Amino acid sequence: MDARFHRPKTQIKVIDNASRTNKFASKSRRKRGSFVERTLATLVSKTESALFAEQLAQADGFLQKLDPRVKIVGLLALILAATLARNIFTILFVFAVAVLLAVLSRVPIRTLATRAWLSALFFTGMIALPAIFLTTGDALLRLPLLDWTITAQGLTSAFYLISRVETTVTLSLLLVLCTLWTHVLKALRVLRVPVVFVVILGMTYRYIFVMLETAQNMFEARQSRLVGALGASESRRIAAASVGVLLSKSFYLNSEVYLAMQSRGFRGEVYTLDEFKMQRRDWFALTGFLSISLFAFWLGRQDSLATLLNFN
Repeated sequence: MDARFHRPKTQIKVIDNASRTNKFASKSRRKRGSFVERTLATLVSKTESALFAEQLAQADGFLQKLDPRVKIVGLLALILAATLARNIFTILFVFAVAVLLAVLSRVPIRTLATRAWLSALFFTGMIALPAIFLTTGDALLRLPLLDWTITAQGLTSAFYLISRVETTVTLSLLLVLCTLWTHVLKALRVLRVPVVFVVILGMTYRYIFVMLETAQNMFEARQSRLVGALGASESRRIAAASVGVLLSKSFYLNSEVYLAMQSRGFRGEVYTLDEFKMQRRDWFALTGFLSISLFAFWLGRQDSLATLLNFN
């Protein structure tokens, strides 16, 4: 009787320990995620970002209400003013104007930080980093282990480069976020941009979403048939096979889309149903953009702040 009563308890303990081990393993797998799950999450996040940009372009903001031609001309003039500036104060002034436009257009500062500022700071910082040590000038600091000298002129040139890139990327992102892509393409054609360039931009933009949707469907199909976690070699094999399948599908889709466009009368020009019409606020905004750009261009011609303050 005692033995019979003790056996179930032992079995219960063994089963309980096994279930705890399985729960811990499943939690760790869910926490880490497989290759397919991570890829699906990335594809979904990119699609959501594109949808957010479309919704933001239709918001009730300052830039959203303007004619796309005004936005292209005005923001391009500000970009040129920041690019040609000789002093840092002009670049910071244009950057402040860009941030003000973002606030008036209801563009979240967090969106600018994640999509423009951090990425531009990282890549431009990697490019500008050697200039800190290679530019000759007044020594500020010497690294103890590497014996590299940081010069004032190197820091100044690196700061100039990073600030210019941050300003121009912010203005470019504002144009994309606050304007529908079809309106951007049509405005480029109105401004006499070559049709080949506009068509390539339009097709590239559409192909990105088609490829994202195709890749998402492929990995969802793979995930629905997947049992257990994938190893490193299996993940690499699936990634290589997926790249090959996407490449073959892109070639096939390329020919199919071209034939479909030819059969519908495409002869090189892209037409949209939206018609642009300049209103009073567009003329005022264009005047304001050009005035600020001309002021920034004049301000950027000054070699330094002392020259600007001593200007008569």
